[in-house]
Amino acid sequence: MRQSIYDRLNVRVMGAMGPPLIFAHGFGSDQRAWRHQVAAFKSQYQIILFDHVGCGRSDFNAYSAQRHGRIHGHAEDVLELCEELDLRDVTLVGHSVSGMVGMLAALAEPRRFQRLVFVKASPRYLNDVGYVGGFERSQLDTLYATMSANFLAWAGGFAEQVVNMPEMPELAREFARTLSAMRPDIALASARVIFESDLRAELPRLKTPTLILQSGADFAVPDEVGLYMAEHIPLAQLTRIDARGHLPHLSAPRAVTHALAEFLADRPPRSQQEQRLFLDAFGARRGVFKDSLN
Repeated sequence: MRQSIYDRLNVRVMGAMGPPLIFAHGFGSDQRAWRHQVAAFKSQYQIILFDHVGCGRSDFNAYSAQRHGRIHGHAEDVLELCEELDLRDVTLVGHSVSGMVGMLAALAEPRRFQRLVFVKASPRYLNDVGYVGGFERSQLDTLYATMSANFLAWAGGFAEQVVNMPEMPELAREFARTLSAMRPDIALASARVIFESDLRAELPRLKTPTLILQSGADFAVPDEVGLYMAEHIPLAQLTRIDARGHLPHLSAPRAVTHALAEFLADRPPRSQQEQRLFLDAFGARRGVFKDSLN
């Protein structure tokens, strides 16, 4: 008998009988990372939390190299969860790789998703000709080698880099704990899947209204990535929040919650002209020059 999706993903459903709001964590994290946003929205929304297979309190035995050897496999898990709960008009908030998980799920079954929110998501982490992803090949090779040599030591150092908030050392310690709780072989395989992915070609196909939350000083997802997605997703809106590092939902929870509340309140989206002006100004502040939107 196949194990239920609830057990495989450690699913929790809470909150009001309102519109469904799924929070999906990023690599090495778990559902507890959304505690500030859950507290803010549980009185108005049906909150769905889960742990990706290989993370948190998911069933590590459910990890499949064949299924989860592509980001699409995690999107299939999300769609299975949506089917089991019979969810419609979902807003999915995805951090990091879960932004792309949400995109792939919405592309496969667009009728289920009303909105997407990308918190520091990226379609490609490797730099390319005309594209700034954040990493060179040599950097990723070093990362994989370090993970293989001493996983626990790597987790501590990587956590500090990712959080990038030396004045809040407890956040780096928290992220190091959730990273270290992963099985090292699953962590290494997952890192390769994420950092080697290239989903740029899928962005123009996404017709779901999407909020892109960008913050500065993130070595994993530089500002150029947010600009790129905003230019290539038809119904995207880019919002810069006052935060630093790759985990703003933990380091600057009020800023993330406020931006999310504005988006959920059905504020009118920017016109194409307004979006162009915003992107131009945002890019200019970063010294980035982009072509105008099509």
